[in-house]
Amino acid sequence: MRVLITGGAGFIGKKLAARLLERGRLGDGRIDHVTLFDVAPAEGLPADPRLEIRTGDITRMGVLLDLLRPGHDAIYHLAAVVSGAAEADIDLGYAVNLDGTRHLVEAVRAFGRKPRLVFASSVAVFGGDMPEVIGDETHLTPQTSYGAQKAMGELLVADYHRKGFMDGRSLRLPTIVVRPGRPNKAASTWASSIFREPLAGQEAVCPVGRDAAMYVLSPRRVVDALVHAMELPSEAFGMTRSLTLPGKTYSVAEMVTALERVAGRNVVDRIRWEPDPVIQRIVAGWPTRFETPRAERLGFQADDSLEEIVQQHIEDELGGRFVA
Repeated sequence: MRVLITGGAGFIGKKLAARLLERGRLGDGRIDHVTLFDVAPAEGLPADPRLEIRTGDITRMGVLLDLLRPGHDAIYHLAAVVSGAAEADIDLGYAVNLDGTRHLVEAVRAFGRKPRLVFASSVAVFGGDMPEVIGDETHLTPQTSYGAQKAMGELLVADYHRKGFMDGRSLRLPTIVVRPGRPNKAASTWASSIFREPLAGQEAVCPVGRDAAMYVLSPRRVVDALVHAMELPSEAFGMTRSLTLPGKTYSVAEMVTALERVAGRNVVDRIRWEPDPVIQRIVAGWPTRFETPRAERLGFQADDSLEEIVQQHIEDELGGRFVA
């Protein structure tokens, strides 16, 4: 079995690749080859003869035709310009998030091999005048360019599935906490920074108030979901090829309290509060409460607690120790 991960240099792409190589299988298929594709090379992965690193521009159709030519049984489409950057630069956002997705599914179609494809969508496909709780039947109402681009990606995946070009399924990801590495241009980057930087002994800036809320899922659970989604039989998704992953909603105040419970007051005191009206406006337009019975019936799971998520970050990214 050959597996392709676009956006493979990102932290989720690398964690997914490591998980797949460790497992050695997807469903009944033995993994013989994993290709990580991104605009920059993926780093920090152990040497493995099954692993291939490819770089290129996803907005160029010829690049994707060349990438897909060897044939893949499973494709994870994670490549994207993040929310804040997509809102700030509409041309870049549409070029990567919409055109790049269109080029990918067209390249899949061109070779006629009908692979399984899992598309990483986002809960940003909801926004504006929403019900208090978003359910499985809630209409998509994105209020950002990023959300609109993800919604269009879902429709592309569903239509190319309907046409029989591939076996497509889309997962709407909650905000992923705690993201390792450095802050990026996502409007939600603070939700990881207020944990990550203080635990590393550094100051973090929180641009939203303590009452702001976020629907979150840990990196471990996201990788679990990506693997599970690929292994589910096609008929499990039925006609509706998209679903929202289970997560949990926490206010900023609850995030700070969980951090203090795990790491102590000195760590929490490294958070600096600096309101940013632009970030506040974007975050305020995102949904915060969901009911996900369909995903839960299919076996997808949320984290048990926010404290568990913080402890996972300490174990996975800090070697089990933090700066008290």
